[in-house]
Amino acid sequence: MTDSLRELSPLDRLISVIDQGLRTSFGGPEAAGGSGRATPRPTTPPAPLPPADARHAAALMRVNHAGEVAAQALYHGQALVARDPAVRSFLLEAAREEGDHLVWCAERLAALHSRPSLLNPLWYAGSVAIGAAAGLAGDRLSLGFIHETERQVEGHIDEHLARLPSGDSESRAVLEQMKADEVQHGAHAIERGGAPLPAPLPAAMRLTSKLMTRSAYWI
Repeated sequence: MTDSLRELSPLDRLISVIDQGLRTSFGGPEAAGGSGRATPRPTTPPAPLPPADARHAAALMRVNHAGEVAAQALYHGQALVARDPAVRSFLLEAAREEGDHLVWCAERLAALHSRPSLLNPLWYAGSVAIGAAAGLAGDRLSLGFIHETERQVEGHIDEHLARLPSGDSESRAVLEQMKADEVQHGAHAIERGGAPLPAPLPAAMRLTSKLMTRSAYWI
């Protein structure tokens, strides 16, 4: 979807985003639209997790999967209305990498005998709308929105790395690579001219993220 979106009319782009949202929310890992990178693995063979640790790790990875659904949707929403083709191309490439993260999180959830959040369609639809609203403010603010989003995601992943069971090296390997990618996305957004966001917006973004993470841990 991300390659073809560059050449489509605005209406066709919207239809493609809706199609991607349905596949992301209801399809398997292969429907996430990633680039095909291999899932990060720990350097040493992992040991089986105790049941309580496995449940906790699965809940954390469900939150991370939901966050990647939202991140991919934000990029798609911003790409829908981006004015500069180079900015749109950057957004779509970043969305493709978020698709990798979706695949990795989904695979880890399956290995932990768990499932993604049942609220993923809501996260996707809401995030597309938020991304489009950010994009309509102009490419510089849209890029600034990416930088702030990724800065907050980096902190969120750090928190989860600290909360993961010590024996869950497989989830840790996935999260560490995700964090590296998010840091890179944020830095590239600034390099492309991202502007700082008005003061109230980062706080509102944190509140929205908190709602999503608390809900996705359980549902």
